[in-house]
Amino acid sequence: MSTEIVLDGTDRRLIDALQRNGRSTFDELAEHASLSSSATLRRVRRLEEAGVIAGYVALVHPERIGLTLTAYLNVRLEKHSDSHKRNPMDVFRASVQNWPEVVECHALTGDMDYLLRVVVRDMAHYSRFVLDTLLKHPSVQDCKTSFVLDRVKSTTALPL
Repeated sequence: MSTEIVLDGTDRRLIDALQRNGRSTFDELAEHASLSSSATLRRVRRLEEAGVIAGYVALVHPERIGLTLTAYLNVRLEKHSDSHKRNPMDVFRASVQNWPEVVECHALTGDMDYLLRVVVRDMAHYSRFVLDTLLKHPSVQDCKTSFVLDRVKSTTALPL
């Protein structure tokens, strides 16, 4: 999916409208893009098939469901050695997929290897996750945490 798709102004208007409201009807999208509903349907399907539109989701406020603490964890892994059967990064990447507290994981340049965004109920939940899961992982050497005090801006919309 690394091939860039060329988007025209109409595609951008459709994507912009869908980023703001993924439940827009094709009639509403057509009006926004100055197209017919059938042409809009074809365009949106093409964008979906090309992987430009990856899916549709409900955005949930974590605090409303009891997930009141967000933390960013910088994680450093042990260095790869010939004695390992599997690369520590591969082992870590596979494990992260099964940790529900981790809602984002990014490989980094610099001193740390990964940045995790973790969403948990409270400090006790965070502590259990770090002590019983993250630091017990055989590939993890160290982690440093920053806690979110206030969410100043949060958007899923990409700049078009």
